[in-house]
Amino acid sequence: MSAAIGGGFGLVMVSGIEKRVEEKYKVLPQKAEVAGAYTGNIAIKKLAPVVTNLAGSDSDWVRVEASIVYKPDGEQNSDVLVSEMRQDILSYIRTMSLAQIQGPSGLLHLREDLNERARLRSKGVIQELVLETLIVQ
Repeated sequence: MSAAIGGGFGLVMVSGIEKRVEEKYKVLPQKAEVAGAYTGNIAIKKLAPVVTNLAGSDSDWVRVEASIVYKPDGEQNSDVLVSEMRQDILSYIRTMSLAQIQGPSGLLHLREDLNERARLRSKGVIQELVLETLIVQ
């Protein structure tokens, strides 16, 4: 008999605690979901590899493979954007030395500079230039 009374009392306590916890979480404000950087109407297009030598050296060569993430619209042709970006990458890398692109910080600066050039060239249509490979030999 005592076991039955104790069990019943335990069930009443547990259900009361569950109700209080549920009420507490219902009162808390719901967190708004943060939209990711790649939401909405976007597309990705791969650029043909860019191969060039570095500034001041005939023996140091660089090969860059990249893609652009852009907002497709009827105003700008994606093939034109790709061609312009390849031209910008080529002309920019030809001005760099090997010391400027060495190490993680050099790669980060290169990526940031190319992204800035992409946004300026496309007037904001290109959201990001994604470096896929960078080979220096």
